[in-house]
Amino acid sequence: MRIIFMGTPDFAVPTLRAMLDAGHEVAAVYSQPPRAAGRGMALRKSPVHLTAEQAGLTVLTPVSLKGKADEECFRALNADVAVVAAYGLILPKRILDGTRHGAFNLHASLLPRWRGAAPINRAIMAGDKETGVSIMRIAEGLDSGPVCLQQHVTIGSDETAGALHDALAAKGAALMVKALAKLERGVLACQPQPDAGVAYADKLDPAETRIDWSLAARDVHNLIRGLSPFPGAWFEADLTGKTERIRALRATLAPGQAAPGTVLDDRLTVACGEGAVRLTEVQRAGKKPLPAEEFLRGVELRAGMTLG
Repeated sequence: MRIIFMGTPDFAVPTLRAMLDAGHEVAAVYSQPPRAAGRGMALRKSPVHLTAEQAGLTVLTPVSLKGKADEECFRALNADVAVVAAYGLILPKRILDGTRHGAFNLHASLLPRWRGAAPINRAIMAGDKETGVSIMRIAEGLDSGPVCLQQHVTIGSDETAGALHDALAAKGAALMVKALAKLERGVLACQPQPDAGVAYADKLDPAETRIDWSLAARDVHNLIRGLSPFPGAWFEADLTGKTERIRALRATLAPGQAAPGTVLDDRLTVACGEGAVRLTEVQRAGKKPLPAEEFLRGVELRAGMTLG
């Protein structure tokens, strides 16, 4: 099929590659414009933009898709279908109607649960045992279009958002190829989403990232792994005579009880409002992530100390 691909971050790259491997013709790739990043604030192309250029594909980076010229450019590509994966722009109806078969989106949840911007993080932060990927025909509204295919994925007890992201990206790519094959044969059936079970995955707020040790250990554990590796849950500790912000990247549930925030042993087990968590990977500001045992060799963080 002749496809317009629309995506921006790492999550979308496997889908673009899978479509090329399956023999589809990618007429053009739409991605978010290059953004200033890094210490020098140089313009940086998105992962999809770089992948598309390496494959010799035409890349378009409009700031929006609302203008008449944008619509005409889109329609002139004469595509069978648009495939969307974490693109980052709302598609106006004139764009949705700009291909023969419309537009289909890869979403990283089992819709209608976790519509919106941060479905992977929210699933883990909520303690969900299962999530998945959905192929949805895009309609006006936030991730509310009819669902065509889904695949379920179990969330591991200590699995981080980063690990789940990679697993869902791979499974979603394969599922999109399957959906396109069905669409090409005229047998892709899409069902309206039920009203029951709708949940919204709101964009992550920086205010959510600070660890509250008074919460139950399971909630602290879910926060840490749901925000790892980015933006990262954090706490404060008095190290080498000054207070530092430490990111907690990995943890596991552990036995123990004391005042919330109390360090319980020499393995970085920390008491919570109920139970405890053992931090297994942490990161000081400006430093690389370290296993807890290596981190503890360079700081004095004894049992009985309290973390902020």
